[in-house]
Amino acid sequence: MRTDQRKRVEVCFSPRQFELYKDSYEICVVIDVLRATSAICAGIENGVKEIIPVSTIEDAQRYKDDGYIVAAERGGEIVNGFDFGNSPYSFLDPKLKGKSVVLTTTNGTKAINIAKSIPTVVIGSLNNLDSVCKWLLSQNKNVLLLGSGWKDKFNLEDTICAGAMADQLIESRLFKAEEDSTIAAKFIYRSARENMFSFLRASSHRRRLRKLNLNEDVKYCLTPNTLTTIPILEDGKLVRLESKHEVTV
Repeated sequence: MRTDQRKRVEVCFSPRQFELYKDSYEICVVIDVLRATSAICAGIENGVKEIIPVSTIEDAQRYKDDGYIVAAERGGEIVNGFDFGNSPYSFLDPKLKGKSVVLTTTNGTKAINIAKSIPTVVIGSLNNLDSVCKWLLSQNKNVLLLGSGWKDKFNLEDTICAGAMADQLIESRLFKAEEDSTIAAKFIYRSARENMFSFLRASSHRRRLRKLNLNEDVKYCLTPNTLTTIPILEDGKLVRLESKHEVTV
């Protein structure tokens, strides 16, 4: 009888559920579409040397006291006293090229640090969707797609992005999914893919950002495949995935 050689890809809706998944995967893709992972991908592609994700304002303040450039966001807004927040446009500033940046956000950086127990952690967004999928297809390893959610709760845009990745991997016939969360994410993505802006109009975080007049950030983050860089976590720092890992897109 032939053994099924396919690797697994599964979606975890939020960091609160991570403990239920963590021991079965060699790669974790952390997703926070609005806006942390979109900003990280933008920054690394723009030439930021490294981004150091920290979970708390207190940790961020210690880095700031040591002279680092520090970006901090809570509830969609820049935290008072810090250089900027998690808008992807802030990370496109030419002045950041070659620099180290510390980042703390409401959801995304927490999820990145939670994922550290998995051997390889990379950063995914809609912006680098196809690049991430092509790289994952080359790795032949079990993959967990971790949505950052909103304060440990289900988040629609992260689920759509995870569903898009899962869909590509499953359609390749090199991967399989066993969890209902993955099947749900895939079909939510398929329902949304023709017009994600309209589909997400009523999503909770898009409404929060609209109230803060951040519609341009939303448009940037919901536009697929504007970037090709994949950030990877190495020694607690997010850097550009280099040639030893790379696949040309």
